[in-house]
Amino acid sequence: MLKEFREFAMRGNVLDMAVGIIIGAAFGSIVNSLVSDVIMPPIGMILGNIDFSNLFLVLKEGKVPGPYASLALAKAAGAVSINYGAFINTVISFVIVAFSVFLLVRSVNKLRRQAEAAPPAPTTKECAYCFSSIPIKATRCPHCTSELKGS
Repeated sequence: MLKEFREFAMRGNVLDMAVGIIIGAAFGSIVNSLVSDVIMPPIGMILGNIDFSNLFLVLKEGKVPGPYASLALAKAAGAVSINYGAFINTVISFVIVAFSVFLLVRSVNKLRRQAEAAPPAPTTKECAYCFSSIPIKATRCPHCTSELKGS
């Protein structure tokens, strides 16, 4: 059983998939940081110094009664809340990751189409007299010795 597992784990597809998952997780972390630390602060500043990560709606107050100045204080008090600011950040992160994946898939598909669309130049042609396959640059058929016109 250990040998079978090793064969499975060492297959190219499994290793490729593992590398993809690891790089995808790292890319997701970078995008989350981009959204939380770079994109949302200026948007929050433009909208009147709003910190999106602290936008929440208290459903039930905790042991310490509200109002709570931040989400961290609400959680520390044991309040039940809907954290819609964090949800907004997550949606923006998802859109960026999805768009990045779209661009990657689009470029790979474009490369595939270019490879499929460009058939190789022909290297042979058919003799008009004996229908044998001959080199494209031939001026006389090596099979029937006919002179090929227009070549």
